[in-house]
Amino acid sequence: MNANGEGHRQSMLEKQRQKIYAESEKERQKNAKMSEVRVGSDKFVKTKTDIESQLKSSTIGLTELKDYRKIRENLEEQQKREAASTAPLREREERERIEREELRKEWILKQEEIKNELINITYSFWDGSGHRKVVKCKKGDSIQQFLEACRQQFPQLRGVNVDNLLYIKEDLIIPHHYTFYDFIINKARGKSGPLFNFDVHDDVRLINDATIEKDESHAGKVVERSWYERNKHIFPASRWEVFDPAKSYGKYKIKDSGQKAF
Repeated sequence: MNANGEGHRQSMLEKQRQKIYAESEKERQKNAKMSEVRVGSDKFVKTKTDIESQLKSSTIGLTELKDYRKIRENLEEQQKREAASTAPLREREERERIEREELRKEWILKQEEIKNELINITYSFWDGSGHRKVVKCKKGDSIQQFLEACRQQFPQLRGVNVDNLLYIKEDLIIPHHYTFYDFIINKARGKSGPLFNFDVHDDVRLINDATIEKDESHAGKVVERSWYERNKHIFPASRWEVFDPAKSYGKYKIKDSGQKAF
């Protein structure tokens, strides 16, 4: 073979090698691109179920269809048992939720009934000496509503705005926004006795309750704010302080006719 023929043959082989390389590179790039698409799309494909995942790992090496079916049946049965075991728990939790809601509604209704119960409150309008009166209120009434009722019982108070009246119970000045219910339900204590508790001598009594000794009750005081400002350095006003629900006012003792301490 002459030199020209050999050169032509080498040229043809080189072209074939380049073509093969180009096709190979094109195929490689295509496969790489498809791989990237699959990886990206996996984020949006729904995860296989537990059964499918377990089935895949449990059937490696199986060649017979009956073995494959048996494993699938076992896995499905296992899943049914697990679902059945959690059903009673969900049902019990739902029953408990319904019961709690019913109890909550029942409690709210009961509290509304308590708030509408009537009570007699003995108090003294205090201007340096006591002028005792009794006013009828609901347990849910606020101190402001109570003072408004007191204001109507004394001619000298009718021209006084209720904001300028103070209610003092057990040496504590009770803010107007509190209700009698607040103290009853919490069994609140003052510096010298319970604020509103029916099981000791107190100024709050259930209507027609003859079992409470009224002559030994601790009557609260209603005073004008101006009187308090003038006399707060003098006993008994010097002992008074604003009620603080977070503060403990210590123990107290009230003696009955038999000299037993409460």
